[in-house]
Amino acid sequence: MAITPTVQAGGPLKTSGRRRALPIRVLALVATPYRQSTGIARVMLVVGTALTLLVALVALFAPLIAPYSFDQVSADGARFPKQAGPSGEHWLGTNVQTFDVFSRVVWGARTELKVVILSLLLTIVIGVVLGLVAGFVGGWLDRLLVLIMDALFAFPYLLLAIVVAFLLSDTLGGGVTTAAAAITAVYIPQYFRVVRNSTVSAKEATYVEAARALGAPPRTIMSRYLFTNVVQSVPVIATLNAADAVGTLAALGFLGYGIQPTEAAEWGYDLNRAMDDATSGIWWTSIFPGLAIVLLVMGLTFMGEGLNETLNPTLRVRRLLPVVLPPRDPSRSSPDRHGSPDTKAAEEGGR
Repeated sequence: MAITPTVQAGGPLKTSGRRRALPIRVLALVATPYRQSTGIARVMLVVGTALTLLVALVALFAPLIAPYSFDQVSADGARFPKQAGPSGEHWLGTNVQTFDVFSRVVWGARTELKVVILSLLLTIVIGVVLGLVAGFVGGWLDRLLVLIMDALFAFPYLLLAIVVAFLLSDTLGGGVTTAAAAITAVYIPQYFRVVRNSTVSAKEATYVEAARALGAPPRTIMSRYLFTNVVQSVPVIATLNAADAVGTLAALGFLGYGIQPTEAAEWGYDLNRAMDDATSGIWWTSIFPGLAIVLLVMGLTFMGEGLNETLNPTLRVRRLLPVVLPPRDPSRSSPDRHGSPDTKAAEEGGR
């Protein structure tokens, strides 16, 4: 018996060529968690996104917002006063090095985002690729990579970052690249573990076996069939790790192993220089860099927790849609003293 294909009424089927433009699809993909979130998860997601965007805008327009450069100590031939309080000329005062605190905070936002973005990109690329290869290939390569990652994971994260920053300071200097590389070494094992465990369970799935039976090479299986299924939790981990990266960078700068003051402005270094000021009643040199760190960490943490509760199937709560029932038909549903029409017809048929 032949099967005749059917076409829906209303015109021919739409072809795949009439797809939406790539920017529209990207925006729709980014907006999906915001549309699906509800309750506290939506509040955290929106608040975290707003705080993070605020810091990002300050970093982007730092040359227009900051009145001075991050290492500027004089203007119009006159040196800035040392540890001067907030005033019309210096909105947030000056520190012990006669730097303008407001300019250092604004330029520090750009430094933080540069380091965080660069370290996350390096971490995701290295950790995801190594985890995907180790989980799919297995054997001695998997054992070797697991051993290396477990050894790195056993180190305290701050101590590991200090060691890497110290080793790279002679070759790369004390700039953004060194700080990003130090933070990258800290978080690679976490991405490796997540992707590797997902790959080990996903490579035995039916669609992967079907791809092998059709003759697909390992590279195609990993890139086309496994990659999109094992990286679903990576955005959530990346957002949460970004908050940790800000704290790690501030800790490196506070201990003197981070970005040097001649390279860029960094909030952790400014806090280190303001330690003696706190005992002297000079509060403005420490409170504003500290508030900037808290603001960015809180924004990234809220965004990560909101994404986790929205995208994690074990935690997410879907919005309940109202159910509208059709009106009842009195002629069919209201029984009389002889019974409903259907019941009466059944009785007569039985007779």
